Amino acid sequence: MSDKRPILLWFRRDLRLSDHPALDAACKSGRPVIPVFIHDRLSEGLGAAPLFRLGLGVGHLAESLAEKGSRLILRREVEALDALKKLIEETGAGAVWWTRLYDPETTARDSQIKESLKEAGIEARSFGGHLMFEPWTVETKTGGYYKVYTPFWRAVKSDDVAAPLSTPGKIPAPESWPESEDLASWRTERAMDRGAEVVRPFVQLGEGAAQSRLGSFMAHGVADYGETRDLPGVDGTSNLSENLALGEISPFQCWHSGQRAREEGKRGAETFLKELVWREFAYHLMHHTPRITHSNWREEWQAFPWNEDERKAEVWAWKKGRTGIRFVDAAMRELYVTGRMHNRGRMIVASYLTKHLMCHWDIGKRWFEDCLIDWDPASNAMGWQWSAGSGPDATPFFRVFNPVTQLDKFDKNRDYTDRFIAEGQGNPHADALAYFEAIPRHWGLSPEDAYPDPIVSPQEGRERALNAYQNRNF
Repeated sequence: MSDKRPILLWFRRDLRLSDHPALDAACKSGRPVIPVFIHDRLSEGLGAAPLFRLGLGVGHLAESLAEKGSRLILRREVEALDALKKLIEETGAGAVWWTRLYDPETTARDSQIKESLKEAGIEARSFGGHLMFEPWTVETKTGGYYKVYTPFWRAVKSDDVAAPLSTPGKIPAPESWPESEDLASWRTERAMDRGAEVVRPFVQLGEGAAQSRLGSFMAHGVADYGETRDLPGVDGTSNLSENLALGEISPFQCWHSGQRAREEGKRGAETFLKELVWREFAYHLMHHTPRITHSNWREEWQAFPWNEDERKAEVWAWKKGRTGIRFVDAAMRELYVTGRMHNRGRMIVASYLTKHLMCHWDIGKRWFEDCLIDWDPASNAMGWQWSAGSGPDATPFFRVFNPVTQLDKFDKNRDYTDRFIAEGQGNPHADALAYFEAIPRHWGLSPEDAYPDPIVSPQEGRERALNAYQNRNF
């Protein structure tokens, strides 16, 4: 006799109903499906902006499920396993299904949960959906993992990528529902303080918004993407990182849209596909070398003389967008106002911190972990190590971006810097003023302040970085 006990469908960073393999399989099983979200020590440990954005995403998912006649059961426990055991006892569930994640902390937690549930006679099953290419399935000719992006791209670019699954027509409900907590009581926005109100208008929430964003980009933006993606003053990117980070859209959906655009002759489509694969490459490396999230991927860089004291004045100037280098400062202020940062800005601020200021990349990585609404564990870690020179397939340390000439090249008309820097402007942009509404009051900053002189000139910073590199002990 087939098992008719309910399935607990554990949502995590897969906050969508379409192209959701675990949900699709659960709905086809003939068993009642109880969607749950557990706020445990891992989600509680997120930075201010990622936790704020997660709370919004969970709330929107609950609304989407309600429209389907289902519910999202919310539980808060230090350990997710404890919450699952209680729900199993309350509902008589015989299975817990979820979408796989790949960061070291989550995989350790999930492995322990899977083992514990199986010992108790409960089916524990994980599904794909967060990545197109499972990290252990892509191998070099010698059976190893890829350490350089271009060969990785060549290995996967012609692989068959599964077509996206449709949204289930109906989600089978249980005869009775367990109690659910109130999302508002979790106060996922609390660490944002007054910044929550500033960032919120820039959030594109939920899978409907994500699909609209993808469709608009494919219709109007992808053709010129190869050129416009480097221009921070132009809306030239897909802006889907926020939605991909929380699984409000799947990489499969993005891939197939990009492939259609390429077949239609839209010349920027392949560049878009390569960016999707760059994300996959980051996860590939995080799976095979989890140290990338917390220590130098190139172990010889442990001896490099970076400053690791983030209390230093130059680190605070960088965090506050007060370095006196306009490209750096505009990007750091964009982060506080929108919760995101243009990719060209990310490269510039990372190079400036790790090279001009000679500060450890982990300081920047952790600041981004706190401030990005599109924070992603693999992309953030690899991006910082790539910029610093300590990571796989990294930009050489001796390649030091000049933030002044970069500004002249990519923001010729100063659209970007004028949008986010208020000091010295007679009629500042609303977003430049919003920065002063988002930052902590105790910073004591005002748009009436004088714009600072550079804390280190591009030439001085470059020379210091190159001297340190030339005198390294490896």
